[in-house]
Amino acid sequence: MSNKLTYKETLEWMFAQLPMYQKIGGAAYKKDLQATLDMMKYLNHPEVGFKSILVAGTNGKGSVSHMLASIFQEAGYKTGLYTSPHLRDFRERIKINGKMIPESEVTNFINAHASFLKSEKLSFFEMTVGLAFEYFRKEKVAVAIIETGMGGRLDSTNVIRPEVSVITNIGLDHTQFLGNSPAEIAAEKAGIIKYKIPVVIGEENEETLPVFIKTANAQEAPLILAEKDETYKINEITLDLKGDYQQKNLKTVLSTIKILQDLNWKLPEVAVVNGLSHVVRNTGLLGRWQQLQDCPKVICDTGHNKEGLKWVVNQLRKEKYDKLHIVLGVVSDKDLNQILPLFPKDAIYYFCKPDIPRGMSAELLKDAARPFALEGKAYATVQEAYQNALKKAAPEDLVFVGGSTFVVAEVI
Repeated sequence: MSNKLTYKETLEWMFAQLPMYQKIGGAAYKKDLQATLDMMKYLNHPEVGFKSILVAGTNGKGSVSHMLASIFQEAGYKTGLYTSPHLRDFRERIKINGKMIPESEVTNFINAHASFLKSEKLSFFEMTVGLAFEYFRKEKVAVAIIETGMGGRLDSTNVIRPEVSVITNIGLDHTQFLGNSPAEIAAEKAGIIKYKIPVVIGEENEETLPVFIKTANAQEAPLILAEKDETYKINEITLDLKGDYQQKNLKTVLSTIKILQDLNWKLPEVAVVNGLSHVVRNTGLLGRWQQLQDCPKVICDTGHNKEGLKWVVNQLRKEKYDKLHIVLGVVSDKDLNQILPLFPKDAIYYFCKPDIPRGMSAELLKDAARPFALEGKAYATVQEAYQNALKKAAPEDLVFVGGSTFVVAEVI
């Protein structure tokens, strides 16, 4: 690139020049790994320059990735963490020991490789994976926890050979790309299972388990079912992530830690306990049953599909409040018939549109919610909806913000 871009210009170039699934949806989805493989070759194979753990799943993969990273940090390892999407700052996606990648690393990478990235028509996600892997190799991390984007088999992250693969769970999300049944989606996620590399399955059922067993057998990969795994237990764990759903993620993490200990990673119990009690402090994780203020109490959560929202709404029912106010926004490809029946009918709703092209209009969401007896007003922006909820909520009320990662991002 002849003119050096500033950090702001670099991000604008990345977002605008090339497709980004989170922003535009299906047009950004690629059906093979060839472009990523070509990029790895061009960058002289950064993906082999560090040890890694690969985490896939419909829900919980971000939390599991952050928990694992926190434990490795407490054990003294220089730890890379790659996750998506970001909430406030693009650099949240790429961290070492909880610190975001410097702006200069982002601009230097794009300035150095822009002509290749452009000529090869690499997607936003593909180039971000290249940036992360190059940065982790350059900084000589001892281990990197890598969260897949969508799916697994064809995900750009799936070019690494990890120490262990993790699949948290399977739900009906992104069905237009991954399949219409749990078994079809499980087959896509199972694409991260590698030859003779252990795989931890966080949750399974009668539809998905045969898929995992078949793939693991074909790859001669040891298969560990976290729900049935009693080999590693710690009695005194205080998890700083307060969502009820985190207990399932915790079992997945502990099974993964046991495998890593068997592979001679030095992860003593004190590091596990301290890592799990300081996930937010160590990694900067945001938006998981996060309390933003008191009086009125405000809670936000990034749960956005049927499985994730079921846990969130159940936990909302356990809260004590006079009235419940819900700031709700979704993306346009969301199956509303799956998620709207989950929400409480006795809440006051503030419908809003996330500020991305994929955002569903607030009026459309309001109209779709009415048959489910969810009543409220539509607002032009997330902030307008949120400020109105705060204004109308009494001190003993509860305000919940959610429905989409992008709604939470605008409030945080």
